[in-house]
Amino acid sequence: MTLRFYDTASAEVRDFVPLVPGKASLYYCGATVQGMPHVGHIRSAIAFDQLTRWLEYRGFRVTVVRNVTDIDDKILAKSEASFHPDFEQEPGSVPEEEWWALAYRYEQEFLKAYDTLGVSRPTYEPRATGHIPEMHALIQLLIDRGHAYPALDGSGDVYFDVRSWNKYGALTRQKIDDMQGAADADPRGKKDPRDFALWKGHKEGEPTTASWVSPWGAGRPGWHLECSAMVTKYLGTEFDIHGGGLDLRFPHHENEMAQSQAAGHGFANFWMHNGMVTYQGEKMSKSVGNTISPAEMLELAPPRVVRYYLGQAQYRSVLDYQPTSLQEAAAAVERIDGFIARAVRALSSDGVLSFGSHGIVPDAFAAAMDDDLNVPQALAVLHDTVRAGNSALTGGDLETTRQALIGVTDMLRVLGISAAAQPALDDQATSALGTLIEAQLAARADARSRKDWAASDAIRDTLAAAGILVEDNADGATWSLQRS
Repeated sequence: MTLRFYDTASAEVRDFVPLVPGKASLYYCGATVQGMPHVGHIRSAIAFDQLTRWLEYRGFRVTVVRNVTDIDDKILAKSEASFHPDFEQEPGSVPEEEWWALAYRYEQEFLKAYDTLGVSRPTYEPRATGHIPEMHALIQLLIDRGHAYPALDGSGDVYFDVRSWNKYGALTRQKIDDMQGAADADPRGKKDPRDFALWKGHKEGEPTTASWVSPWGAGRPGWHLECSAMVTKYLGTEFDIHGGGLDLRFPHHENEMAQSQAAGHGFANFWMHNGMVTYQGEKMSKSVGNTISPAEMLELAPPRVVRYYLGQAQYRSVLDYQPTSLQEAAAAVERIDGFIARAVRALSSDGVLSFGSHGIVPDAFAAAMDDDLNVPQALAVLHDTVRAGNSALTGGDLETTRQALIGVTDMLRVLGISAAAQPALDDQATSALGTLIEAQLAARADARSRKDWAASDAIRDTLAAAGILVEDNADGATWSLQRS
């Protein structure tokens, strides 16, 4: 076994060798909770959930930290707007909502979306507002090492001095002089427009609840500083993997890496970034109107189908949404579920009750996942196994059917596609249900032989209303449970 991942910092696929044998530490950027989750947030969470599940399958004890940015300019701006007399209420928004209440409300929306789509909860999910002392300590360390300075205009801001760190721009392979100025604070107090804020002094009109006492005056942390302080608090000054969406590579991750390494920390051994989601080949934009939210996807398809769609591409590639995308994902999931239902029924009726998981995926599936999480190739192995299982069923080869069912079950579990599945029926319940349904299908076959189409259709419709899908084929009718 050789796990290999693409490292953004070195721009190459490297062997994954953990800092501590048998353990893996992963930090990936969570939400800035200033609005409802968008599809990019959820795709990122699913990508790193797949990574976590695969590391666990490979025997690593994985510690996952995913932060919540609960103090930010946009959060404050949205809260302030809610107090305005002309406030236009968006779906879910609340008039006269304090910033901390707004942030907490949207945090719950993110958790609900993660849970619905089977994203495992992280080991810990720290909030930025709970780590102000750690941020103060990091700022002071950077000042002491000559890489940060209080603003020259007495505003109470503190900036990272990008020209003091000769590796600034290394993650994105840029030169300082080619970069635009950092837009996170008024440049008048900076030595260089590209210097970014570590601490933002409290400004007139901002709520006092959004400021904390510091050696440089009341204020709040800069966005980039928050992650560096939180990850080192829980994973140490050097850890295995830092992840996030490709859109965070600059300036957020560039700044994180610079300030952390300038503080003397080794920081991340691997940087992993997932690709964006586009809409029919174009970047999603609210102003253009070509967006689709996770909530809208879940209105169009069940959670397992949405999970399948958002997780089907290789994590570094662009995932393009088309009007038919969820239909295609639904068809793929239905093929998998159809085989599982038929295999369970055949094995149960034959008394072969030992068809649970054995915890070992096919070699070809494992090779694909070891190769920088090549999920498309892994899914190809899954569907090949489904086809082989269906062929075995047709031929009455129950042992091959059983092995295919075990393999499919294990692969689904590793990919997280079974996370939102209906609970499996136990053997006795499966047998009882099968007996009742087969009796109905026998009555339907009798009606069809008498050309009593009304009675035949009535039986099929009754079964459909109960969540039983009936399919007619050359060998007669088969049934399967419709999964939500």
